[in-house]
Amino acid sequence: MDVRQYVERVKKATDYIKSKISEAPEVCIVLGSGLHGIADSVENPTKIPYKEIPEFPVSTAPGHKGELIFGKLNGKNVMLMNGRFHYYEGYHMKDVTFGVRVAQLLGVKYLFLTNAAGGLNPDYEVGRPMIIKDHINMMGDNPLIGPNIEEWGPRFPDMSNAYDKDLRELAKAVAKELGIDVYEGVYVAVAGPNFETPAELRMLRWMGADAVGMSTVPEVIAAAHAGIKVLAISAITDRAVPDDLKPLTAEEVLEVANRTGQLIAKILAEVVKRM
Repeated sequence: MDVRQYVERVKKATDYIKSKISEAPEVCIVLGSGLHGIADSVENPTKIPYKEIPEFPVSTAPGHKGELIFGKLNGKNVMLMNGRFHYYEGYHMKDVTFGVRVAQLLGVKYLFLTNAAGGLNPDYEVGRPMIIKDHINMMGDNPLIGPNIEEWGPRFPDMSNAYDKDLRELAKAVAKELGIDVYEGVYVAVAGPNFETPAELRMLRWMGADAVGMSTVPEVIAAAHAGIKVLAISAITDRAVPDDLKPLTAEEVLEVANRTGQLIAKILAEVVKRM
């Protein structure tokens, strides 16, 4: 992918969005599979379908509506990505992170990410949120490969606090006050779109991962490059434990994600309020 063309595409999309909104967002929230519930809490929403934005990719994954929503959430200007882009859809990594780059150019300082994930940790219960404290990239690609875009960030971005510790502590405190039980663990990203084999799950667990999914990590890498602080929460939608593995469908994942997403929405809304 030609880097300069990519920069121009992002700027073109950003300029179009700026013409449609009156206030710049401070927080961007990416809504993963089945996790669109928080969109109902946005006040005075301005909705822009992805297909109307010049150069913007289009979501094809189940449970991803494909629109930007701008408005206020607990007093803060927010930008919601109601649907994300996945590597398995055939997108280049730079298109997977296109929305993050648009958010960067709009002036976003905080990126909140949600996703549906399989619980590798045998102690994890289905239907509970997991605050991500770290990740392992097993996707075989990286959105920063290629010439560095100097005006967007450094050639070698630091990842030691990719999942901002202060935001994680705030999220845990909020969850405790709300009476929502949460885990805190390591997320491993794989390319997909197939679910993993038992042997693959054993390997990923051996490597130190607590949950597995097919998204989030590229966006976090781009955010770290951009200097944007990240909070990410997974909905544990199934048990990805090799010795207790049952056939799994996308519909089952979405059903649990919808239920768990309501808990995640409550946590994120309160974190936004207290920031």
